[in-house]
Amino acid sequence: MAASVAAHAQAYPSQPTRWLVPYPPGGGSDFLARTIGNAMAEQTKQQVVIENKAGANTAIAAADTARSAPNGYTILNADNGTMVFNSALYSKLSYNPVKDLTPVALLGRFPMILVVGPASDAKDVKAFLAKAKLRPGAVNYGSAGAGSPHHLAMELLEVTAGVDMNHIGYRGAAPALTDLVGGQIEAMMVDMAAGGGFIKSGKIRPLAVANATRLPQLPEVPTFAELGMKSVEAAALVGVVAPAGLPPAVLTTLNKNLVDAMNLPAVKQRLIEFGVEPVGSTPQQYAELLRIETVRWHKLIKDQKISLD
Repeated sequence: MAASVAAHAQAYPSQPTRWLVPYPPGGGSDFLARTIGNAMAEQTKQQVVIENKAGANTAIAAADTARSAPNGYTILNADNGTMVFNSALYSKLSYNPVKDLTPVALLGRFPMILVVGPASDAKDVKAFLAKAKLRPGAVNYGSAGAGSPHHLAMELLEVTAGVDMNHIGYRGAAPALTDLVGGQIEAMMVDMAAGGGFIKSGKIRPLAVANATRLPQLPEVPTFAELGMKSVEAAALVGVVAPAGLPPAVLTTLNKNLVDAMNLPAVKQRLIEFGVEPVGSTPQQYAELLRIETVRWHKLIKDQKISLD
């Protein structure tokens, strides 16, 4: 038995890999998978098939992955919704992120940026929060969906600043950004991948970044830490996970193949230009990050009584 497992690991990969993306084509997660997947296919000489399987806040694709054979040929693009938020947002979940899935690598971070629309007179975070404090519940903000990293980043800001705003969830960042430009909502948290074009064209205005350091694409925009709100740090964390029980040798090879593909200069440059902060962690680093993030965000979700049941 041990010999056959070792032989399988040595030959891996020897067939196409099915890479599930729990969102429709065209978004940041999809772009990340296709960009790295194409490079990995070239390097390993084995096909990587991207399969978009959206629904149930990523749970449909996650449950599919959890049920698949732990052989390295079914992998999932997982964000913090999949691996951190869902287990607190739903009382019943079709998969267990800790027991049913194996962290392989954190591929990239999509740091959140507080932006306002052209109708807002707030020129900085201080003015924006002052208005929100003056009119509790009157400031409408949008997100890419209830329970998304964009939504919970704004909840984190509300708790930290002691303000009450009104959340409006959309089906993705694109329709929220359209309403932000149109003045139907006043603000939102967004990442560069989704909102970069709107920011560069001046259609929306960035006030602060929820990141430890300033973003290279927005060197003039301060971090929340610089403004005295160190705890307001949030990003969509997109990694790859596989079914539980993945053989250690396959896990090591899969991690290496993903990270090697991502670190190709042309691939890395494409990701940065799209608005991704490339990472390429070890499985152990990714697992530890998920553990820390789970403690942090589960407390916020519980304290704010946020539920998607």
